[in-house]
Amino acid sequence: MSLTPNVSLSYRDAGVDIDAGDALVEAIKPFARKTMRDGVLAGIGGFGALFEIGKKYREPVLVSGTDGVGTKLKLAFELNRHDTVGIDLVAMSVNDILVQGAEPLFFLDYFACGKLDVPTATDVIKGIARGCELAGCALIGGETAEMPGMYPDGEYDLAGFAVGAVEKSRIIDGRKIAPGDVVLGLASSGIHSNGFSLVRKILSVATPDLNADFHGRPLADVLMAPTRIYVKPLLALMEKIDVHGMVHITGGGLVENIPRVLQPGLTAELRRDRWTMPPLFSWLQQHGGVADAEMHRVFNCGIGMAVIVSADDAAAAIAQLSAAGESVSAIGQIRTRRGDEAQTIVL
Repeated sequence: MSLTPNVSLSYRDAGVDIDAGDALVEAIKPFARKTMRDGVLAGIGGFGALFEIGKKYREPVLVSGTDGVGTKLKLAFELNRHDTVGIDLVAMSVNDILVQGAEPLFFLDYFACGKLDVPTATDVIKGIARGCELAGCALIGGETAEMPGMYPDGEYDLAGFAVGAVEKSRIIDGRKIAPGDVVLGLASSGIHSNGFSLVRKILSVATPDLNADFHGRPLADVLMAPTRIYVKPLLALMEKIDVHGMVHITGGGLVENIPRVLQPGLTAELRRDRWTMPPLFSWLQQHGGVADAEMHRVFNCGIGMAVIVSADDAAAAIAQLSAAGESVSAIGQIRTRRGDEAQTIVL
């Protein structure tokens, strides 16, 4: 019995289109080029990207982060909107490394699909490049994986990887946080990229028209608003103000993220009347019958980043951030923890 097939098979016959992959690389090069910055020695196209830290830092410490977009992608597939999830991808990682005082230097992405659709993938990576521009970091590499049979038709997955640097003496780790410090809340642009499993469950129950007007915008636009990138205004703030701690409000919401920078004997007491919760969160809470405590541990509830400074520096910090275009207010205070109470309390 002959083991030699009577047909000549190719990679394309197996479901992988090398030409499509090459076309995608060429399509995204102009967008990646816009993100170039000092330090990039070699970017997209090689086996590895090269970046030189240079002489800006005396004792540079590298800070890295990785994340995805989560089930917000399911809504993107449903709405056929792929131009902003790339911004979400960048934001989730660069905001994370920022809170330790790090300046994002470069970013890499991983795009995986069953069958590569070049226009869709180009839209996604254009969004990634836009996110890198907003963060001031270079998109210097990534991977596009076409894996037939691994994903449903029309769907893909994303992962992102950011690397930044901070002077060793300027690492922000929360150790300076003390009773009397003020918690500043920087407004989110919406849900950002956490809690979408609950969002999608609420949508399945409420069955709204996603194209209907919602406070002046289509509901779909409000739901898909990309995650705000706080890098540039907060890097500038750190040049002028002694920032004691920063918290990116992601999965776990307000009550589970702020304790990550607090010493065991401290509690952050937040006042719910100090900021305006955007209408979308009220709508989700109403239509999902979601309890207040659950809202605070799942969603950002309108606060995408918390910055902790001394009471003496609070007014100056608010003024500088406001001048940079951020909507910011003093939403709480740090105090001594009482017994075994929670380390973040929303009153």
